[in-house]
Amino acid sequence: MKNQAQLITYVDRFGGGNLKTLQALLAGPLDGLFGGVHLLPFFYPIDGADAGFDPIDHLSVDARLGDWDDVRRLSEQVEVMGDVIVNHVSSQSPQFLDYQARGADSPYAGLFLRMDTVFPNGAREADLLGIYRPRPGLPFTPYTTAVGRELLWTTFTPQQLDIDVQHPQGKAYLSSILQRFADSGIRMVRLDAVGYAIKQAGTSCFMEPATFDFIAAFAAEARALGIEVLVEIHSHHQRQIDIARQVDWVYDFALPPLLLHALFNGTAEALKRWIAIRPSNALTVLDTHDGIGIIDIGADARAGLPGLVPPAELDRLVDQIHEASGGQSRQATGAAASNLDLYQVNCTYYDALGRDDDAYLLARAVQCFLPGIPQVYYVGLLAGHNDMDLLARTRVGRDINRHHYTPAEIRADLQRPVVQRLCALLKLRNTHAAFNGRFEMQASEGHRLHLIWHGAAGERLALQADFESRRFELIEDGKAREL
Repeated sequence: MKNQAQLITYVDRFGGGNLKTLQALLAGPLDGLFGGVHLLPFFYPIDGADAGFDPIDHLSVDARLGDWDDVRRLSEQVEVMGDVIVNHVSSQSPQFLDYQARGADSPYAGLFLRMDTVFPNGAREADLLGIYRPRPGLPFTPYTTAVGRELLWTTFTPQQLDIDVQHPQGKAYLSSILQRFADSGIRMVRLDAVGYAIKQAGTSCFMEPATFDFIAAFAAEARALGIEVLVEIHSHHQRQIDIARQVDWVYDFALPPLLLHALFNGTAEALKRWIAIRPSNALTVLDTHDGIGIIDIGADARAGLPGLVPPAELDRLVDQIHEASGGQSRQATGAAASNLDLYQVNCTYYDALGRDDDAYLLARAVQCFLPGIPQVYYVGLLAGHNDMDLLARTRVGRDINRHHYTPAEIRADLQRPVVQRLCALLKLRNTHAAFNGRFEMQASEGHRLHLIWHGAAGERLALQADFESRRFELIEDGKAREL
């Protein structure tokens, strides 16, 4: 992957609605900002029960966006990442409808995971309570098929049927997606919800040793096709470190809440402890299409592992986000908005910081200076506000941070000073030779953070951040540099 910033966006929500217009946007007003783009689900349909993460046909581009030739043309301009939705398919998929109608006679009978596949002798209460799920309740939904009444695994919603990834039909299904991607110029994939892919009796069914084996095998298959693999896991920070040793890329999901903690409390101590141990093969993010993760810096009570911040400070952090957003994030988080993910706060990152330009740019500067690849969400690129109208219409909490931008809105927001400075920062990150060199974090006072990059030819670029004043300074070869 290019050592340049990457955009993450829905194709239809950023500037008009298809792959051709997105390509024109990247070649026009956003030229020079991104070396790659992560296209959030563009498969048929993009407007299902989970904004594309419940594909009816994972092998088809939604015709409203374009086709595979459009994806290939985009990949010739910038590196393209796509999602392999490993864990599930839509209940409206032709595979599941065929299984419902024909049962054991269906060629897809082995594709879907039944409760008794994992628990052939039945499950005890302790077995069921031991299953980890990011939402309340058990991960099963009763469905009527030609076989009769069955309990099928549905980790996320009743409309998302879990795949038996260990069955030959499950393996063939996932392999077909990889091949389609490779043929269309996609050179990086994100494994969506892969932590839940392997279910075994007597385990939590989340990130168990067999899950790592599955990830390793899938990554090997992808690499054989010239595709790198990004693993998406919200979990204790030590798991990210462990996973990073086995895959190409992980997300630095601890960074967003740690930066908020530092800016709210005027101390960088917890952030610096994380920087000292974090994996460098990470995509640094502040915001994505999901909420702001909290679990990633919390303790793991089951394993007896402490978090990066104490429990009381973590609880306070959630309240501080709600306060900074004027209570808007509270309306979009948890059961208040049909969003039952237990570990996320829904809010744009700009609003989570109370629309403070200095604080926002400081956070983005740290994101760009840490080792790894900075990935910027389309709403975050434009320092977007919470979309309370969309939230009111859908009552889906994450929609607060999934605004549909018109071309006119993009043009207007690109003129805002905070956005212009962010764009200058991204161009600096993409072009300065120091970022191809050696990284150093210098010792500093508790409220300060000093990061330096040393280029191979003697280039030197430093970030000096003060979390009390919420200001930062760039130092290039010993002299202050303006954005």
